[in-house]
Amino acid sequence: MIIINPALSIDEREIDERFVRSSGPGGQNVNKVATAVQLRFDVQASSLPDAVKQRVVGLAGSRVTDDGVLVIEAREHRTQAKNREAARERLVTLIRRATHQPKKRRPTTPGKAAKEQRLVSKKRRGEIKA
Repeated sequence: MIIINPALSIDEREIDERFVRSSGPGGQNVNKVATAVQLRFDVQASSLPDAVKQRVVGLAGSRVTDDGVLVIEAREHRTQAKNREAARERLVTLIRRATHQPKKRRPTTPGKAAKEQRLVSKKRRGEIKA
């Protein structure tokens, strides 16, 4: 069980991890050992609330496939365990960002004093030019 926040968690069975050969740090070791992690998380089939699912897909962008599967790759460390931990941390960070509902924008109009000030400055500028 991966805990996102006290009210939200992901079951480990919803995450599919594949280990592949990595480029990057490790010298000759990278040619022999599959240390890179390809984490796959099916957003649409997950237990997340619908609003969070939509925001995850929006935030992830091109990392989400046409099938709605989020793919996160981690290959910055030499060991499989550290790459796995890094990939899971990226997933948790992404979902945490998606749980914050953005504030709805309320359009505003300039107040009466601001309109008056604008007209006065336009008038003054016109007089200078004249």
